[in-house]
Amino acid sequence: MTEILIIDDDPFVCESIEQVIQEELPEYHVHYCHTLADGLKKAESEPYDVVFLDVLLPDGNGLEALPQITNSLGSPEVIIITGKGDANGAELAIKSGAWDYLTKPFTIDSLKLPLIRALDYRKEKKRKPTFFLNRENIIGISPSIKICLEKVAHSAASDASVLITGETGTGKELFARAIHDNSSRKNGPFVVVDCAALPETLVESVLFGHAKGAFTGADRNKTGLIFQAHGGTLFLDEIGELPLSLQKSFLRVLQEHRFRPVGGKQEQYSDFRLVAATLRNLDQMSEKEEFRQDLLFRVRSFSIHIPPLRERPEDIKELTSHYLGKLCDRYKMGIKGCSSGFLEDISTYTWPGNARELINALETTVTSASYEETLYSKHLPDEIRIHLARNSFESVEPDKKNVNYTKIDRELPSIKKFRKAAADEAEKTYLKYLFEKVGNDLKSACSISGLSRSRFYEMLKKHKMSLPG
Repeated sequence: MTEILIIDDDPFVCESIEQVIQEELPEYHVHYCHTLADGLKKAESEPYDVVFLDVLLPDGNGLEALPQITNSLGSPEVIIITGKGDANGAELAIKSGAWDYLTKPFTIDSLKLPLIRALDYRKEKKRKPTFFLNRENIIGISPSIKICLEKVAHSAASDASVLITGETGTGKELFARAIHDNSSRKNGPFVVVDCAALPETLVESVLFGHAKGAFTGADRNKTGLIFQAHGGTLFLDEIGELPLSLQKSFLRVLQEHRFRPVGGKQEQYSDFRLVAATLRNLDQMSEKEEFRQDLLFRVRSFSIHIPPLRERPEDIKELTSHYLGKLCDRYKMGIKGCSSGFLEDISTYTWPGNARELINALETTVTSASYEETLYSKHLPDEIRIHLARNSFESVEPDKKNVNYTKIDRELPSIKKFRKAAADEAEKTYLKYLFEKVGNDLKSACSISGLSRSRFYEMLKKHKMSLPG
C-alpha cells in the first residue's frame, strides 16, 4: 500500500486532497495532521512515500523542517503546498530536497501529476543498486548534510561539471574530493587551483602552461595545471575570482578540452573533469557582467550548496567528537572529556568561520588544556569566550534586578585581550560599512580604506569575511 501524509493546518485542504487522491488513485492510503509537531512524529514513526507539506503551520515553518522529513523513516518525497508562494521559498524548497512546490489553490491535475511522477521515481529508485559512498572527513548527521551527500553520489556517477557553493570554512574542497574519490576518475590526479591566490598576470601561465621564452623569466617550458589534471579532476576553488578576461578562453577549454600554452605553437589536450567552488553569488555577478553567463551554465551542470554550521547545530558535537580524537592522537594525549558547560558554549556559538573555525578552536582548546583530562569553557580561544560573554550582557535587560553576573565575571579576559577583541570588532564593523558603500568593488574598497590589495585580503581572511555578491 502506498502511504501518503498531508501536513496542513486547514482541515478543508487536507480533506480536499484526500478526496482527490481517493477518487483518482483509490489504491493509495492517505493520512493527515494539522501541526508540524504531529507531522514530524508521524514521519519518524511510519514510512511514507509522499508528504504534502504546508509552509506556514501553527507551530513552525514547514520549509525549515523539510530536510528532517526527507530524511525520516521512509525517506519520502516532499511536495510543498502553500497559500503564500514566492520565488525565494521555491528556491529554498528545491535546495532542501523538495520534489515540487505548489501554490494554493491548485487544480486536480496540478496536484495529481507531481504525485504520480514522485511515486514513479520512487519505484525506479528502489531498483537502483546500493552505492557505498566514500565520505572521508565529511562529518555530520544533519538532514541537510545527508542531502548534500546524496548529491555527491549523483554527481560522482557522471562526468558533468559540478559547482559547490557555501560560506568559507564549510568544507567545499572536502566535498570536491568526495566527488573525485567516488567517481571513475578516482585513480587519476586531483589538481587544486586557488583562483583567489593566482596573480592576474600569471593566471594564464599557471592554468595553460607556457613555452620557453614566452615572457621575461620563462627560461623553460612549463606544464599548466589543466594538463596536469589529465585523466582526473580539476578543482577550481573560488572560481568567482577568475579574471573576466580569461573566462572566454576557459569556456572553450571546457567545451573542447584543448588549449594552447602561452607562447606555444601546438595545442594540447586534457581529459579532465571540472569541479568548481565559490562563496560568491555567481548569478548576481552574471547580472552585473562580472562573470560570463555562458560559463556559469557550463560550470553548473550539477550544483551542491553546503549550509553553514549554524543551520545544522546537530553536527557540532559530531565534528567535535571526531576532531578531538584526531587532535589528542596527534599531540599524543589521552582522550579528553567535555564538561557540560563546554558543550553548551560550543553549541551556542554561531561559528561564522564554520567547520574550519571549529576545528582550529578545538586545536587551541586541546593545547590549552594540555594534559588535563576534561575540557572546560576556559580552554576555548579568548575571542570565542569574549563573544559569548558579550552576548550574555546583551541578552539581559539592564533594568532587571535579578541579573546573575557570576558566569560573566568568571569568563572575562584580561584588559589587554579585551581591548584587542574590541579593536577586532571595530575592524569588522568598518568592513561591513565599507561593503554597504562599495559592494564588491575591490578597487573602491582599497581606495576608501587606504589599504593595499594584499593587506585588504589579509584583513578579510583575519575576520573570516569575503566581498559580497
